[in-house]
This record gives sequence, structure tokens and C-alpha cells, in this order.
Amino acid sequence: MMAVAFLVGLWTAGRRGLREGIASDKIVDVGPWLIAGTIIGARLLYVISYWDDLLRKPLFPSAPWTEIFMVQRGGLVFYGGLIGASLACILYVRLKKLPLWKVADILAPSIALGYVFGRFGCFLNGCCFGRPCNLPWAVTYPRSSDIWKSQVAEKWITENDSAIPLHPSQIYDSLLNVGLYLALAWLFRRKKFDGQVFAAYLMGYAVTRSIVETFRGDYTPEHLYGPLTPAHLISIAIFATGATMFVVRKKLARATVK
Repeated sequence: MMAVAFLVGLWTAGRRGLREGIASDKIVDVGPWLIAGTIIGARLLYVISYWDDLLRKPLFPSAPWTEIFMVQRGGLVFYGGLIGASLACILYVRLKKLPLWKVADILAPSIALGYVFGRFGCFLNGCCFGRPCNLPWAVTYPRSSDIWKSQVAEKWITENDSAIPLHPSQIYDSLLNVGLYLALAWLFRRKKFDGQVFAAYLMGYAVTRSIVETFRGDYTPEHLYGPLTPAHLISIAIFATGATMFVVRKKLARATVK
């Protein structure tokens, strides 16, 4: 799903780049940079946030320090990936002498679209799951799944029981980002200044992520700050960054026109 996310995202961004006068191949060439930045950033933030879970909790009782590199076992934080990809993109456009804010606007809708597939991968993998619920669309993961094992370990159920039905929070996230992608794609064709679409993405994603976080059930008590999750706190900072970026870029665009 991550591979599909990058492929679909880069393909749509390449087509969008033509509207800004940037060749598709130059947009596609940023792909390896984004992949590296995303994985490194996402894993680094996960390791920082869940260090105890990696090396000191029963999940990996005898894990060596090399456990931090075991990405195949899961453990990627999207906000870390967004920061890492942004830094990699900045480096790429500087080296290639491309207009940073134009490239950011070109990529923004595709980030939301790629995220749709990424979160569906979370659904298939069973990570980032939701709180218990009895709604008609609640999801019950199979016996021997990690979610079932965690519910047994928490003594919510016994080994003879089926898993407790959960909110499909990953699907909520995917659906909200379909809407965000469509809104950003619409805005891209009508934008008034460079950087507008990327700023709108930061604000829009911060809102959609905060909504979904209210349904998440995979956080342990030590990772909660009252009713807020770590992603809630980061979303506040991301929204503020996007709002500031929007205002500053708009003022600069007006000053340039004058």
C-alpha cells in the first residue's frame, strides 16, 4: 500500500506539474527523495515517541538496539514522515533549482491521495486501530491477530473469545483524505499565490487527523495527555504552521504584485 501510495501520488503530481510549466519527469524524480525522507522521518519520530515500547516493554523483551531499524514490524508515524519528506523536498528543489512553493503546491494534493492508500494499508495490517464500538460497520479482527492478542493481554477478553469490534479508524482517515484530495485538487486550479495549496493541506490534514484521533484506541495511557493524543498536539502545531504560511505567502504575493 505504501508503494501504491507513492506511485499514484507521483503520477498525479507529475500531471499537475505540467500546469505549472514544470516537466513531469522533474516531479517524478523527487520520488526517491520523498521515499527516503518519509521512511526515515516516520521511523525516527516513532522511535522517539515509543522508545520504551520498543526496547523495554514485553513486546520485545530482549530486543537489541537494532530493533529501531525493523520497519517491517510496523511503527511509522505519519507526521514524522511529512517532516522528513518536506526536508528532502527542500533539498531536492534547491539542488535542481526548482521553485519551492510551486513544487509544494504540486505535491500537496497527491500527499492527501497517497495517504488514502497508506491508511488502508494500516487497516489491512491491523495497526492504528480504533476504540471498541457496536456500530454496524465495526470491525472484528481475527483470532491470533495482534489486536486480538492485545485484547487478551489487557484481559478484555479470554483466549476463547473473539476480538472486540472496533471503529475502523483507518477507513475514516482514508475517506476524509479522499475529500481533502478533491478539495485541494479543486483549489490548485484556482489558487491565487504559490504556497496556498500546501498551506491549505497542512491546515486541512490537521483538522481531519484530529477528528480521526477521537476514534483511535491504540494509544496506551502513558502516551495520552488527558483527552489528547500525541497526534492531537502535533496537529495543533501543524495547523498553526499552515495558517502562518498561508498569511505570509499571501502578503508576499500581494507585495510582489504592487
